[in-house]
Amino acid sequence: MSFRLYDSLRRQIVPFEPLRAGEVSIYCCGPTVQSAPHLGHIRKEVNFDVLRRWLEASGYAVTLITNVTDVDDKILIKSAEAERPWWAHAYLFEGEFHRAFRELGVRPPTYEPRATGHVPEMIELMRILIDNGHAYAAADGSGDVYFDVKSWPAYGELSGMKVDEMEAAEDADPRGKRDPRDFALWKGHKPGDPESASWDTPWGRGRPGWHLECSAMAGKYLGDAFDIHGGGLDLRFPHHENELAQSRAAGRPFATYWMHNAWVTLAGEKMSKSLGNTADVLSAVAKHGGRAIRLYLAGPHYRSSIELSDASLAEAAAQLARIDSFLARAGRLATTTSDPSEVGVPAAFADAMNDDLGTPGALAVLFGTIREGNSAIDADNTAAAIAAHAAVRAMLGVLGLDPAAPEWAHERVTGGDLTPVVDGLVAALLEQRTQARARKDWPAADAIRDQLATIGLKVEDTPTGPRWSLEN
Repeated sequence: MSFRLYDSLRRQIVPFEPLRAGEVSIYCCGPTVQSAPHLGHIRKEVNFDVLRRWLEASGYAVTLITNVTDVDDKILIKSAEAERPWWAHAYLFEGEFHRAFRELGVRPPTYEPRATGHVPEMIELMRILIDNGHAYAAADGSGDVYFDVKSWPAYGELSGMKVDEMEAAEDADPRGKRDPRDFALWKGHKPGDPESASWDTPWGRGRPGWHLECSAMAGKYLGDAFDIHGGGLDLRFPHHENELAQSRAAGRPFATYWMHNAWVTLAGEKMSKSLGNTADVLSAVAKHGGRAIRLYLAGPHYRSSIELSDASLAEAAAQLARIDSFLARAGRLATTTSDPSEVGVPAAFADAMNDDLGTPGALAVLFGTIREGNSAIDADNTAAAIAAHAAVRAMLGVLGLDPAAPEWAHERVTGGDLTPVVDGLVAALLEQRTQARARKDWPAADAIRDQLATIGLKVEDTPTGPRWSLEN
């Protein structure tokens, strides 16, 4: 395998070489379960699910750890506003995230640890950092523990920032800090905080800092050194920068490669809860279907931003309808159903995926194979059509879009909202009719029109193209 990826630390595309032959270890920062997920959150889940599938298809055994941050400032604030215990609030929205993952065909990670279950590992990591001279307990007795940024000369290497050019976050609590840029490893218990949201440590009662928990959990399940650390681009600084600094300051090599997916944007702005420009995952799925939303998120290159609009989601639904139309046509020719995992993908598809997970190029190969398969069906070349069908399913398996895969059983059972599917299928038939008219194959064009008429659809040719409507 010659997989290459863009490493955010080196700032270039580099060959991927796993630490252990035949095995890949990945840690992804998971959700902070304060409220319902939006499409910006789920893009990361989809992108790294595709990465995992491709590595597995390439022969690797993949261990994927994705954490859940189930206690932090935002959860405490949101739960108080909702008048429910913080732990019940976190559990409620953890379930919402899991439902969203299932709706988009994202397979569960190898393990999904919660921050609240790993306080002993965090205490041990803080003890090492304090002993090494890279962290300190606040002298004011608050129970806070901070990482001493200036004690680590490499701080800023991931983001490319210099310590002297940094400013403390506007909402950072300055109590007990030696330098305003030092970040919290542990937050001492404050009056008014729920007593249940705090744990005893040698430095005082409190709760974890966001950055500390990920380093502790990654170390517990993947060891001091692992292959890939992933997450959204917004996590590169300060979260991943702080993870990298505290882990290496504790003598742990930590991640060899850093991968960051870009944002989903609305009107050019990153989708975020704080801006209020969120798109609810389950609402989008109800309107367009889970596979269409997954295609929308996985199709663009993971390092490119995606602009969210109804038109872009509808386009993904239409693309999916083209895929499913071919699968239905070619599937009727096959006497047996092949297992996609046992069928090799086209070499051009593999080349695209090996080039920093190049899904746009991979999709070009997929749709090219579909065109060839449709042409083979039209030419009564059954063997070529069946071969194309097998190749398409193999590629869809890598992308997590194979409709026959177990993760889409819920869509096969419930059906969901079929409106986008109908729109896409009709659009595909009208495209075939347009092509038939272009080559002056009037009988074929009329046959498509008549087929649509038999199910109650009226086709009208307009200067801007064919338009369909339900007959009264």
